[in-house]
Amino acid sequence: MARSRYGSRRRNKDGPQKHNRSSSERYDKRRLAAESSANTRPTPPTPAQNQAVEDLLAGIGVPEQKPLKPDDFQLEALAAIENEDVLVTAPTGSGKTWIAREEIRRLLANGKKAWYTTPLKALTNSKYVEFSEEFGAENVGILTGDRKENAGAPLIVGTTEIYRNQLFDALRGGEQVDTDFVILDEAHYLADEERGHVWEEAIILSPPRIRMLLLSATVGRAEQFARWIGDVRGTSVRVINRAGSRPVELRAGYLSHNLQLYPLFNEEGMFNRDLEQFTAERRRSFRRR
Repeated sequence: MARSRYGSRRRNKDGPQKHNRSSSERYDKRRLAAESSANTRPTPPTPAQNQAVEDLLAGIGVPEQKPLKPDDFQLEALAAIENEDVLVTAPTGSGKTWIAREEIRRLLANGKKAWYTTPLKALTNSKYVEFSEEFGAENVGILTGDRKENAGAPLIVGTTEIYRNQLFDALRGGEQVDTDFVILDEAHYLADEERGHVWEEAIILSPPRIRMLLLSATVGRAEQFARWIGDVRGTSVRVINRAGSRPVELRAGYLSHNLQLYPLFNEEGMFNRDLEQFTAERRRSFRRR
């Protein structure tokens, strides 16, 4: 018996027939899916839309080079960190990493060691490259779950989990973690439901002799957070709060499937209604399927 293309059995007059693979594959192939979006001709932007795009892109580029002048909050943090733990909360782009970099520079010059932790491997890799260029590759190592280089360097860049694991290993072996200073970048991860315990354990297990700098753009209730750190570590914790807007402005745009750029928001800061046309196109495309 042989099976027809519609699934029913048919008798072969010439006797049993070998399976015809090419025929079977031909009938089993699925139909091609419909195009994901309509093949429509792009609508030329209006003069008002062109002007909105020009305003969106105005001023973007490489800024004029000027001598660095630290902000007051940066200088305050550097002064405090010599004797206290410090929690810096400041908007993204305001120079939190500069504080860590300058303290690392001072420590390395005095023959001391530092750890710089981040929550992400990508960020860890980026900081490793940045610090290697800044302080010399021979002075910087990296430790992540899948990368270990120059582990004996005076400055180690790694994920917070690896730093926490070193604290556990030292505790079990009755030893000391070989560092004088630790930076916990993105410290607001303490509130993360799944990974927050890592930051909590890192803070609790770090000996008071290891001064701590915590950096965050979004940490909430900073004063309460600092009090908890002081309680569990037995140290004084200074909160440096650089309130205000971002020094580097964020601009949001939407690039359509027709490669036309639109501001995401209008002049009043509300959703740009010009983008509703793409929602309508998408609905029509789904109905055609």
